[in-house]
Amino acid sequence: MKRLLILGAGTAGTMAANKLRPQLPRDEWNVTIVDQSDTHYYQPGYLFIPFGIYRPDEVTKPTKRFIPSGVDLVQAEIDRVVADENKVLLTDGKELPYDYLIIATGTTPRPDETPGMADDLGGSVHEFYTYKGATALAEKLRTWEGGKLVVHVTEMPIKCPVAPLEFTFLADAFFTEQGIRDNVDITYVTPLEGAFTKPVASKYLGDMLDTRQVHLEPDFMIESIDAEGKKLVSFDEREIPYDLLVTIPLNMGADYIARSDLGDDLNYVPVDQHTLLSKKYDNIFAVGDASDIPASKAGSVAHFAMDLFPANFMNHIQGLKMTEPFDGHANCFIETGHGKGLLIDFNYETEPLPGKYPLPGVGPFSLLKETEINHWGKVMFRWMYWNILLPGKELPLPALMSMAGKDTGDL
Repeated sequence: MKRLLILGAGTAGTMAANKLRPQLPRDEWNVTIVDQSDTHYYQPGYLFIPFGIYRPDEVTKPTKRFIPSGVDLVQAEIDRVVADENKVLLTDGKELPYDYLIIATGTTPRPDETPGMADDLGGSVHEFYTYKGATALAEKLRTWEGGKLVVHVTEMPIKCPVAPLEFTFLADAFFTEQGIRDNVDITYVTPLEGAFTKPVASKYLGDMLDTRQVHLEPDFMIESIDAEGKKLVSFDEREIPYDLLVTIPLNMGADYIARSDLGDDLNYVPVDQHTLLSKKYDNIFAVGDASDIPASKAGSVAHFAMDLFPANFMNHIQGLKMTEPFDGHANCFIETGHGKGLLIDFNYETEPLPGKYPLPGVGPFSLLKETEINHWGKVMFRWMYWNILLPGKELPLPALMSMAGKDTGDL
């Protein structure tokens, strides 16, 4: 029997299991997936918990519910991959051999990597990129009466790069609805030159911050957080005071990647950006947020990549050329508050542009424009995630980005 081992039962790992198991003959292939958690988290939902839009229980379901028949689920912590010997060591001492390995253990926030960030975490310093952090921030916002709110991004890449902007827009709406917006001074602090990574979208999103009277502080490379003095300190000696800091810590891949000598400085696995095959080992793939591809670390990227991945994987294990190159396609709804949203659609080569999606001239979604239907697209995604994406079902959307419907006048 040949053995396929998948590390991580998050979005990409679960999709890989559901898409590959039916294509691998059961009398020839054993498929195993490893994850240390018995709970699957709908991570895009963390954004809504602090504002009471989602309850915490609405973003969790049992991991095993989404693992298909014929796939062995091992609940354990990974110690390391011994790639030269084709095996994975678990912290309980067990070994799992493999013929092919798929790394899908994602990325996690690491407040310990920034001096002072963890000193007052849960006090005047909060984050919403974890289940625990999002629920703690919800409690904080219920009683917070105003002051200097600073929303801060430590460094790129981060999971869902538009989420900090979404939080800022939703905070503006939340405090307006609470009747205390005049008591809240909001500053958005980013290491980027503007509001976003791509120029056209950055201008649109920067203008939206401006109209909401949110101060943008760009090019801020943080050195430390002075928890006692309640201020951010940059390497160029700028200081930004806060009463409430909502920070997005440095995001890093899993620690076992470093112990296995498989990753870069941030523990992301270097892969071919079109096939997701490891640059170092011919029988290891890294999918989803675990890889170093120059695309957004977002659920949509995992979805589009996983639409193409099975054909490439099946060709590769047969010694054939992988013929379905991934183009870095990302498609992100951006919640902007007051029942409206924005949509961006882009890939490795093309930045977000105005237009209509998915049907040219028709939509129904508008690109780089606030609309109510974009908001409902964001809301509907949770149902699609649980019922279509995770089970590996097909969405009637092309995996590769199309220029159809896009206005290139802003290029």
